[in-house]
Amino acid sequence: QVQLVESGGGPVQLGGSLRLSCAASGDIATIYDMGWDRQLPGKTREMVARLTRDGDFRYADSVKGRFTVSRDDAKRTVDLQMSGLNAGDIGVYYCFTHIRMTLDPRTLGYWGQGTPVTVSS
Repeated sequence: QVQLVESGGGPVQLGGSLRLSCAASGDIATIYDMGWDRQLPGKTREMVARLTRDGDFRYADSVKGRFTVSRDDAKRTVDLQMSGLNAGDIGVYYCFTHIRMTLDPRTLGYWGQGTPVTVSS
């Protein structure tokens, strides 16, 4: 069993900053990619940021230059530092990881339950 617990979401003013955090726990052998997805109102879930074990980054075009993803493999955490938030960033943000569990040879994707981000003017 893998658990991803997110924190840090909530209201923020237009142009403000917010930091999301996610901690993975469970019977984990290896964590591969970590990152964040989001679901904006009326839209399908989309990738926001990914960070591989080798340190390669990938960001959605809409957040490049404003969002930064980081990870701490010792703590099994992944953070998303968001700045310059605007109305287009309002939605629910989901932590994502690719994990191989100790007793399962497969590498599977896991998502947290989501944390909401709201932006007000």
